[in-house]
Amino acid sequence: MGKQKKIFSSERGFPLPGGAVVLENGINFTIFSRHATAVILVLQLSGESDPTDFVEIILDPAINRTGDIWHILLTTKERDFCYGYRMDGERDIEEKGLIYDTKQILLDPFCQNIKGRKWGAPSPQTDVPLCRLSDHNFDWQNDRPLKIPMVDSVIYELHVRGFTKDSSSQVQNPGTYLGIIEKIPYLKELGVTAVELMPVTEWDENDNLFFDPKSGELLKNYWGYNPISFCALKSGFAANPEQHINEFKTMVRSLHQAGIEVILDMVYNHTGEGGYDGSTTSFRGIDNSIYYLLAREHEYQYLNYSGCGNTFNCNHPVVREFIRESLRYWVMEMHVDGFRFDLASILGRDSNGEVLSNPPMIEMIAQDPILRDTKIIAEAWDAAGLYQVGSFSRDSRWAEWNGKFRDNIRSFMAGHSDSIANLATRIAGSSDLYQSSDRTPCNSVNFITSHDGFTLHDLVSYEMKQNLANGEENRDGDNHNISWNSGAEGKSEDPLITTMRHRRIRTFSLLLILSQGVPMITAGDEFGRTQSGNNNSWCQDNADNWIDWDLAKTNNGLLRFFRKCIALRKKHPIFRKRNFFNQRIDSEISWQSLTPKVEDWSANCHTLAFMLKGNVQEPDFLIMLNGQRTGTVEFTIPQAPVISSTWHQIIDTARDTPNDFTDTKLPGKQQKHNTVQVESMAAVVLQSKKG
Repeated sequence: MGKQKKIFSSERGFPLPGGAVVLENGINFTIFSRHATAVILVLQLSGESDPTDFVEIILDPAINRTGDIWHILLTTKERDFCYGYRMDGERDIEEKGLIYDTKQILLDPFCQNIKGRKWGAPSPQTDVPLCRLSDHNFDWQNDRPLKIPMVDSVIYELHVRGFTKDSSSQVQNPGTYLGIIEKIPYLKELGVTAVELMPVTEWDENDNLFFDPKSGELLKNYWGYNPISFCALKSGFAANPEQHINEFKTMVRSLHQAGIEVILDMVYNHTGEGGYDGSTTSFRGIDNSIYYLLAREHEYQYLNYSGCGNTFNCNHPVVREFIRESLRYWVMEMHVDGFRFDLASILGRDSNGEVLSNPPMIEMIAQDPILRDTKIIAEAWDAAGLYQVGSFSRDSRWAEWNGKFRDNIRSFMAGHSDSIANLATRIAGSSDLYQSSDRTPCNSVNFITSHDGFTLHDLVSYEMKQNLANGEENRDGDNHNISWNSGAEGKSEDPLITTMRHRRIRTFSLLLILSQGVPMITAGDEFGRTQSGNNNSWCQDNADNWIDWDLAKTNNGLLRFFRKCIALRKKHPIFRKRNFFNQRIDSEISWQSLTPKVEDWSANCHTLAFMLKGNVQEPDFLIMLNGQRTGTVEFTIPQAPVISSTWHQIIDTARDTPNDFTDTKLPGKQQKHNTVQVESMAAVVLQSKKG
């Protein structure tokens, strides 16, 4: 115990709200613990010569406890200090799942500000993490939620550090929240409406146990899917870690001013405390049997549905309330616009790990009045094999990462057989997943790549993962990539192969952006970013994960194509319908193979065309796809629906820039013949224009 250098006067305090709250007459501290027998508030005063010397205030359970909430009000004007808790109680894992250790200083789960440190600075094992009081004085300049309709959204997934850390980004504050601000003009020109930030709640990037097999250096936990807090912002992403909250708010405000929303990737399925051999920073030491799923019949070992050593007990009433309050904090105080929930199927498991038919946690998030205007997106599976794409929730508030869209589009673009029917279903908005429950194409977040897996460049360049650099002898990462290397594995100087790869990237992007649903692009895919075939780059804090902005110049043609596809989607509502296509005779969408009105859904077919019917104000579109690895096919095109209209070619992904996408402001090439040649792995798009 540290010696007491200062005496604080105190009062009983209040059990709510959670965390440390500054009041007119002092600071109220509260923390939940049902099974602790003693709670000590630990203060580290600013200016002390010995940072390990603490003031410790013992809470009297007869005075400072209401139910399961421990609380105390310090009647002081002092604000410049850090705090944590020590807790005592039983240490009985096998019989009760309790693991109290009074020597361990614990973080307050409601803490919004963990003592700042630069990226890569000493980890919590050697430098005790402590909570700080939060000062939320910030000029939001009348910032308000943008409330961009889901149907109009184009999401851009990025890692805060990796987005601008490389010197090629040419920003003043690389790898930071402020660095993103400097790239806002780029994001606006690209046309995205939201950035989806990979985890920005605090974690220990130094908790990796694997070493680089070449250099012998300890690898980083780079991605951040190992949280030690759900309320505290990652200080290591700030140019000045002491000002990280204001830097984040400045970023959000600036993005909003540019018309771009901010979506956070939240990891409520587990914590960075890991198994019993992991480091205890908060939840385990506060009340292990409440916060985690434990197998009572197996000596209270952790149930591991996350693949990371533990599983958060999301449907316990105490934990549910905590999750809701943390989400409210990010919306009310930090002004974020939505959330993507990592391994969200865990939100639907009960205290025994069983899947609930109507999970309270999932319903609470959807129906919470504070969160009603936010976007909520589920990664509708977990690491234990539960796969709920299309069935995660019947509530129309929930959108889902559509893993079937990813897999079916990849299958077609790898030349696999029996892929045409699935391709058509995904293009049309995945009615098989969402229509029967009165949901819409907007419930489908379509993606082909994400942080997890190959980049788009690597998807067309590798069939085998190249993960040796992760230090696990290439055992980690998914083996089911549904990829085709376009004729050679990895890097290639063969012009035929590089031409095919760029063609396929363009076709992939067209299918992603012009399909019904909400497209999500992974940062850097738009100009051919590579991870050298690593499909699980979670630990690579280097050039493999840092975006090489020079590629935006080298592959400017790809970037131009992405921009134009997004602009086309935004201009024409036919590509972003609010409801599924009308299946009446006079249908809004019609399908064919090579010949009008002749469909071919057989396993051996690799060609598909579909016509989108516009209206008086909107043109019609005909999109023709050739999924063969080799060989050109000839489509016979139907007559444009309006007799006075003619077809004009606007896109051919087999052509190089600028001929791959004709400027739609110009007349375009009129189709004078009734047939169109489409090369292998290419797409051709025709647009009707009145003659």
